[in-house]
Amino acid sequence: MLTIYGVYRSRASRVYWMADELGLEFQSVPVLQARRLANPLAPDALLNTHSPDFIAVNPMGQIPSIKDGDLVMHESLAINLYLARKYGGPLSGKTVEEDGLLTMWTVWAAAEVEPHTVKIVLTYDNGLENSEDGKQTIAVACRSLRRPLAVLESHLAGRQWIVGDRFTVADLNLAEVLRYAQSEDALFQAHPNVKAWIERCQSRPAYKAMQATRSKEPSEV
Repeated sequence: MLTIYGVYRSRASRVYWMADELGLEFQSVPVLQARRLANPLAPDALLNTHSPDFIAVNPMGQIPSIKDGDLVMHESLAINLYLARKYGGPLSGKTVEEDGLLTMWTVWAAAEVEPHTVKIVLTYDNGLENSEDGKQTIAVACRSLRRPLAVLESHLAGRQWIVGDRFTVADLNLAEVLRYAQSEDALFQAHPNVKAWIERCQSRPAYKAMQATRSKEPSEV
C-alpha cells in the first residue's frame, strides 16, 4: 500500500489530492513541520521533520515523502508525476508528447511560480500580512507573478485545461502552487482565464475531500 508522510497543512496536500483523484488506498503517516514545535527533538515530541524516525525516510527533513512498495520518493510535484505515470488514467499523458508537457508545466510551476507564491502564504502563516515588511513582501511577490500569470492567461485562452482536453496532473500541480497566492484576489481578477481554470480545478470532489480533511487538522500544535 502507498504510504504518504506528511500533514494536510503542508505540501503533502498535493499528494493527498492526487491519491484521491486516482482512487488509491493509502496509509497516512502524519509528520509535522519541526518549526511548529517548541522542541521538536524532545523525547515526547510528535513525529516531525526533525525526528530521527523521519530523517531515516527523508534525510532532507522535508515533507511530503512517500513509500510505494520498495520505492521511497520525496518532492511533492515529482511524486505526483510518478503517481500519474504509474497508475495511468486521464491524469497521465496519453502520448510521449503529452507526458513531456506535463513535466514541462510542472517544472514551470516549481521554477517560475512557487518561489513567489510561497512568500505570500508564509507571510500570512506568520501573521505578518499587515506589517510594513509583510505588505512589501506580498507586493513584490505579486509583481513577480505578473509575467507568469500573463503567460498562463494566454495559454488558457480557448482551453479548459493545461494539457489536452482534460484535467491532468499538470493542472493539479500548478493549481496547488497557485493556491498559495489566492489571498491576493486582484491577481486573479486581472487574469480571468486563470481564475476560471483554478475554480474548475478546486470544484473537483477529490480537492474538496482533501480540503475537508485539511480543515480538521489543527493550525496550531
